[in-house]
Parts: sequence; C-alpha cells; structure tokens
Amino acid sequence: MAMDSGQRGDDITALVRAAGDGNVDALRELFAAVYDELKRLAHHQLAASPNPTINTTGLVHETYLKLVRPEGLQLRERGHFFATAAKAMRQIIVDRARRRLAQKRGAEPHAVTLDEHFSADTAAPSELLHLDAALGQLQRLEPRLAELVELRFFAGLSVEQVAQLREVAPRTVIRDWRRARAYLFDSVRSAAAI
Repeated sequence: MAMDSGQRGDDITALVRAAGDGNVDALRELFAAVYDELKRLAHHQLAASPNPTINTTGLVHETYLKLVRPEGLQLRERGHFFATAAKAMRQIIVDRARRRLAQKRGAEPHAVTLDEHFSADTAAPSELLHLDAALGQLQRLEPRLAELVELRFFAGLSVEQVAQLREVAPRTVIRDWRRARAYLFDSVRSAAAI
C-alpha cells in the first residue's frame, strides 16, 4: 500500500523530532527518507558550475557528516531540518570558496547581486565570502530573513516550497525575500567599497 504525502510528512516530522532528541539512528533514517530531496537541492547549486569542486552526492554526504556530529542538532520540525541542511550546504560551499580564494590570493571584492541567475557555486570566491559576512550580520539582526536566504539561495527552494515549509503565504515569502536581498546588497556593496 502506497504512503500518501500527509503520512510521509508525519513520518518525516517524527524522524526530525527523534533526531533532534539525539537519536543518531533516526537521523540516518531521516537522511535516507529525504535523500532524493537533498540531492535535488544540492544539484541546484552545482548544476550551473563549469568546474565544480564537489559533486551533488558529495555535497549531500558532506552535509550529512556536518549534521551527524555528537553535539546534537536540536531539530524541531521538517522546515527546521531543511533550513539546517541548507545552512550546512552554505557553510560547505563557503569553506570551499575560502580555500579557492586562498589559492588565488588577491582577488578584488565587488558588489554581488542576489538574483535568480546568481549561483553559489559559480560565484567568485570573494563574492561568496562577502555574501557570507553579510548573511552573518543579517542572522544577528533578523534570523528569519537569514534562514530564508539559505533556503532560497543555498538550498534552491522556490517561493512556494519555502511558503509550504514555513506554513505562510507565498506573498509573505516574496516580501521577506525582497527585504533580505536589499539588506544583503547594501551590506555587500558597503564591504566592497572599503
């Protein structure tokens, strides 16, 4: 008998809660249950790159290794899990950008426009580092907006997917996305001018 999407969602939520309580076996089951979805999210980031330094499977596996650490995840629900996975993907991509920039040394910073065509894996390492710093500032000021950027930009979720995860109207996500982009643009432009 096939499981309907409501039952699957309930099962995922139960696994998220168990993983959040420190159950490593539940975390493994959770990753197995959402593996294809995580691969799709990782593929979104890597598809446009002419010379990716990691493949989709590698990014998902590194995300798992980052999340399976013994200090625990403190997961609350399905949306929180995907936000946490998106943040882990962001950290992996930014760490790789730092390594590439360290190898190249001397790249000049310039402003970044966070739009539908800008990809985390095709951006210049210096652009990603400025974006990461601005996102860290946004995290301190408005954590909800920073999480939205991670879900939209780093995990590649659509407005509708974010709205569904957050259980809000798409127009709320669009409004927040505009605010987050404006803040990041101003922050990155200011950093590039220094």
